[in-house]
Amino acid sequence: MRSLSIFVLSFFLCALTLYGNTQENVTLSQEQILQIESLKADFQKIDAAVSQENVWIKSYATYLAALRVKGDLEKIRKRIKWLAKHAKTPKDKDELNALIAKENILATQIGSLKDEHYTPFSELITPPKIEEGVEIHNPFDIFTGLSLIKTLNNNLEDYKKKKDTLQNLIAQLQKEVDIYKRLASIDAKKYRETFKQKQLQLTRFESALDTMNATLEVYQKRLDITAVNINKGIQKQFYRLMKIGIAILVVFLIFFSLKLIVKKYITDNERFYMANKIITFTNFTIIILIIFFNYIENASYLVTILGFASAGIAIAMKDWFMSILGWLVIVFGGSIHVGDRVRVDMNGMKYVGDVLDISLLRITILEDITLTSVMHNRRAGRIIFIPNNYVFTHMIANYTHNSLKTVWDGVKITITFDSNHKKAMYIVKEITKKFSKGYTDITRKQLNKLRQHYNLKNTNVEPRIYSFIVDNGIDIEAWYLTNAYATLTLRSVISTEILDAFKVEDDITIAYPTQKLHVDMAKSQPDLDLGNEVV
Repeated sequence: MRSLSIFVLSFFLCALTLYGNTQENVTLSQEQILQIESLKADFQKIDAAVSQENVWIKSYATYLAALRVKGDLEKIRKRIKWLAKHAKTPKDKDELNALIAKENILATQIGSLKDEHYTPFSELITPPKIEEGVEIHNPFDIFTGLSLIKTLNNNLEDYKKKKDTLQNLIAQLQKEVDIYKRLASIDAKKYRETFKQKQLQLTRFESALDTMNATLEVYQKRLDITAVNINKGIQKQFYRLMKIGIAILVVFLIFFSLKLIVKKYITDNERFYMANKIITFTNFTIIILIIFFNYIENASYLVTILGFASAGIAIAMKDWFMSILGWLVIVFGGSIHVGDRVRVDMNGMKYVGDVLDISLLRITILEDITLTSVMHNRRAGRIIFIPNNYVFTHMIANYTHNSLKTVWDGVKITITFDSNHKKAMYIVKEITKKFSKGYTDITRKQLNKLRQHYNLKNTNVEPRIYSFIVDNGIDIEAWYLTNAYATLTLRSVISTEILDAFKVEDDITIAYPTQKLHVDMAKSQPDLDLGNEVV
């Protein structure tokens, strides 16, 4: 009887409990289920908007995952520590080995959480780095400074956009927290824990926003200071460029005026050309020095730079250095001028031409038709470039040095031994005197001017006639003064005149290689052709 009573009482209590739960579910589904569904629909809309702000959400999700891994790692390490002391069975040892392998994997994935003060969004809320000590030292740094200012402004705008994105996200999260708060008030058992997690999430995002607001203010002030310093440096360089520009303009005007004065008062083309080159070189040198002394703060730096540069040039650019030194010798020594006719011996070849230009590194020569071209080169009209350093190692002959514009040239003709050689010499002398008289008079005046610079002893300028005995007859040579730029012309005229004069004389015969055969008629055959004299 007692057992029956206990069974009835138990059944009654179960029925009462089941009835109470049924009544509660009925009450919740009738009065609040529609409200819960509505709140869930609102949450889904907000969650869709929040998912678009994936940078912050992903960063926070990564942080939570790392925290979970860190917690698991601590548990694994405690278990490993216990098993290391108490593991006895093979099963315990296998578990220990598995946990050690898992610890190594988790430790490599959680390296960023070694710092116990690690906080979420550390990379997102940290502003870009600002370069310290940026200075503008020369005009090229102006472009670097402007580019840096643009980069800093872009970084600032990106940081502001991150902050605005975070603000919008916090507004959406606040709505989510409100929704879960209402859900927790309706069904606390189901939604209270989620509400706490959402509230904690919102607190962390708000903390990140506070940090960004404080950081942004400091970052913007530092950026303004950096921009001001860069702008000051740029302004300083602009002022310096203006001063340099004005100084260069003044120097240019001064040397331009000098060129006008030189052009007005120097009528000789050669002297004007040389003076113009010297003025241009001096102008260029002064401009370079102005730029150097404006951009090298310490004069000792300039001396050091020039010292190393000179050593480098002397070693690596020896030929150029020697050419510049040769240019100084040519220009200030006055041995060669533009327009002079010169002969240069190079690598077994001889070049005769007129100097077109004398630059820092080379002499430019226009090859002319001369006796050298006719007898050796068999071509002319080439532009020959002679390095200036050749004045130290090679032969350079000047046919028109200083005021002397004439040279000695000569013709040679051979007459037979039986010719009247005295008469022939007289004829040659008269012809050469006739056609070279003008150049003889010019040379006499030129030599008088040349005495001012050189000690001249033999100044005989009259034509000179010589005779020499050679194998085939008597050589008669006539030497006379002629224009250094047209030696072949006068040589051709005199040669033809001598030839015509000798032809009309009966006692003068022009010789050429001959051979005579002396035959003994008594010993020779009667029908033998003895031959003739070979002339």
